[in-house]
Amino acid sequence: MNLQGKTQIVGQTDTGRIRQNNEDSIGYDSALGLLVLADGMGGHLGGEVASSLSVDNIIKFSQQHLPSIKTGQIDSKSGFTLESLCVQEAIEYANDLVYRKSTEDVELRGMGTTLVVILFYDNRFSLAHIGDSRCYRYRNKSLSQITKDHSLLQELIDRGFYTPEEASKSLNKNLVTKALGIDSTISPDVQEDLALKNDIYLLCSDGLTDLVEDEYISLTIKRFSDNLEEAAKQLITKANQNGGKDNISVILCKIKEDFSESQGWFKKLIEWF
Repeated sequence: MNLQGKTQIVGQTDTGRIRQNNEDSIGYDSALGLLVLADGMGGHLGGEVASSLSVDNIIKFSQQHLPSIKTGQIDSKSGFTLESLCVQEAIEYANDLVYRKSTEDVELRGMGTTLVVILFYDNRFSLAHIGDSRCYRYRNKSLSQITKDHSLLQELIDRGFYTPEEASKSLNKNLVTKALGIDSTISPDVQEDLALKNDIYLLCSDGLTDLVEDEYISLTIKRFSDNLEEAAKQLITKANQNGGKDNISVILCKIKEDFSESQGWFKKLIEWF
């Protein structure tokens, strides 16, 4: 299914005010309905290599395998759609590439990346993530975080050692417990849900969320819901105004039209008569 024109997607990335290199990578395929964001880590150029290698190859893998999937099929073992399984396989493929490259090149040893991937199809989405890069959904004038950080801080919140308010002031925000490319195998968190017209989805690195509060993010998306380029620009500008201590990346996607595959076939049937 071609989603061209059904969604509006913009992506922006910025080095920030402190770092010399941008270790974030972003990419998307509007026709496929695929968005990918990665925040690399590792000495020398490792972070840049890990994130760009992951984004590029997840998109390539998806472009090769998604078109052959018949929408509406469910895997009986996992309960997920075949689209979700394809996203998971793409991530596993990227993990293998990054892991092998890190073991073969001493200068890249130990490199890895956080990752968040979302795929839209048939008025649904499949969402997968690793680490603390996030996905938010803005719906009915309300912003909600729909990924859960794989971080030490989040584990401490879950165990009751911190409240979310206390955690926002912690100095240990960036200690992730899962990352792509660190181990030979990986298990991303995968979820599925419905996508509604006028939803706006935000994928972002922690360079944004460490420095910009959710309330400001929500107000910015509300104000610029019809101008996503400006919304992305304002969010990055705010993170830089608040210190810009890390690379900052955002991808925004607005659902403009229904993209139900069944409705598409129904419309074609009507046209035949």
